Amino acid sequence: MKIRTKIIWIVLPLLIATLLITGIISSQSARSGITRVAVGAVSFKAQELNKYMESQWNLLVTNNLTGQADYVNVAENAVGSYASSILRSSTELIFAIDPEGTVAMETSPVKLSEAEKQKLLAYSAKGYQGWIDTMVQGREVVGQSFMFQPFNWYVLVTERKDVFFHDVTAITIQSIVVLIVSAGLSLVLLVIFSLYLTRPLTTVAGAMKSIITDNDLTSRVAIEYKDEIGELANTFNIMIGELDKAYRQIKEFALQAVIAQKNEHKIRNIFQKYVPKDVIDNVFANPESMLVGENRVLSILFSDIRSFTTISEGFMPDELVQALNKYFSIMVDIIMGRNGIIDKYIGDAIMAFYGAPLRREDDALQSVLSAIEMQEGLHDFNREQKAAGKPEFKIGVGINYGEVTVGNIGSEKKMDYTIIGDNVNLGSRLEGLTKQYHQEIIFSTSVYRKVKHKLHCRLVDKVVVKGKTTGEKIFTARRTFLDGEEQGWELYHDGLKSYYQREFPKAIGLFDEAKRVLSGDYLCDMFIERSRDFIKSPPDADWDGMEIKHEK
Repeated sequence: MKIRTKIIWIVLPLLIATLLITGIISSQSARSGITRVAVGAVSFKAQELNKYMESQWNLLVTNNLTGQADYVNVAENAVGSYASSILRSSTELIFAIDPEGTVAMETSPVKLSEAEKQKLLAYSAKGYQGWIDTMVQGREVVGQSFMFQPFNWYVLVTERKDVFFHDVTAITIQSIVVLIVSAGLSLVLLVIFSLYLTRPLTTVAGAMKSIITDNDLTSRVAIEYKDEIGELANTFNIMIGELDKAYRQIKEFALQAVIAQKNEHKIRNIFQKYVPKDVIDNVFANPESMLVGENRVLSILFSDIRSFTTISEGFMPDELVQALNKYFSIMVDIIMGRNGIIDKYIGDAIMAFYGAPLRREDDALQSVLSAIEMQEGLHDFNREQKAAGKPEFKIGVGINYGEVTVGNIGSEKKMDYTIIGDNVNLGSRLEGLTKQYHQEIIFSTSVYRKVKHKLHCRLVDKVVVKGKTTGEKIFTARRTFLDGEEQGWELYHDGLKSYYQREFPKAIGLFDEAKRVLSGDYLCDMFIERSRDFIKSPPDADWDGMEIKHEK
């Protein structure tokens, strides 16, 4: 958008807004004044008519003629004549209705529709007196209304609404016309002014574009004006001169940058096979932090192939390496696809973590989803193994979430980006428990707190793992339930509740029901056996349900 267009778009709304506000205020003032005068005139007529009616009635009262229908009729006719005398236009109308809705007095013939009559009777019934806006004979009218009790009339002094507001409407139209004409004139003046103002800038911009197009840093802009625009041209000439001096340095720096980038690319390609990409990026961004560790809360995942020694007996050495490489490729792709970092391979086991060097809010959830997808990926892997007549793999995955020390640990000659700490050991212990509890995935309470609203979780047991003195609830999870599994898990959790409340017979019944739904469920059998043992030999008074594990 050109500068003169911007000037128009900035200034024109300001002018229009000013004209609009002024016009609205003036129009409203005129409308209010005219309306106030018109309303006052109608109200005055209504007051005068009311006074005249009172005088007629008082005359009847003074002469004791209020009970004489003929004299009352004469007074009513006099009121009608007086009402006609105070009218000033053919569109004005004064009339009165009695309690039945019949027109009792009129300055010109009035025929009310049923809806109009009912609306006026509603006003009369409420005793409403004052300004009124209604329909009479199919036309909108405004006016003043009042109740005259001696005649039992509801009186209306009215004027057609379009006639009443005619002058107000004319003022509004005139204001709009003035606003449009003023805005058009302002636009023309703004265009002329902006063209005059921006012409020198256009000249300078054309000269600058010519220098850029020809790539000639020796060219200069002509200084035509001794003002801010001339100062702009002079400054541009100085800048071009400095750019000309710096151009040679820039080319030299660019050459050095290209060489450095190629070297960095080579280093990345070599080390990315051994170190996660995020770590390499962090090292290049902050090389001074290479030997600095930090405490950080993250998720730790351990996976292991069960009975790998037995499985390896079914392979030739080269076949075993080929199968392992394929297995690791599937698992690593899943872990890294969920933002995990492969820490190391421990024989056939994988150690990974989530949350370093980049921390994310859902690290714990991503680790559990990785474990679920690893089991799904293993099913596909095993189908190919079975088709090739080779042993199938089974893995257990343990996950913990907690504070560890993470960083480049080692010496200047050899270091690893890794994690250490008690929570790492607990993650390894949880992986070991997958064999004992016949579960594909087991994770700690800290992980459960992070994923319980995202996944279907099942309490496996309360344990004190080897090397720990405090207990830990352990869980497993599903992304989606299998047929009947949701009902089975509910019965199982009800059984656990009774079990931990020492209601062992009730717990056995619930575990049996869950077992019928979860065919061949190891955990149900395990708690049934424990409950039977506790029925025979009840636990101590301080029993809290914790199982102490003496092996990894």
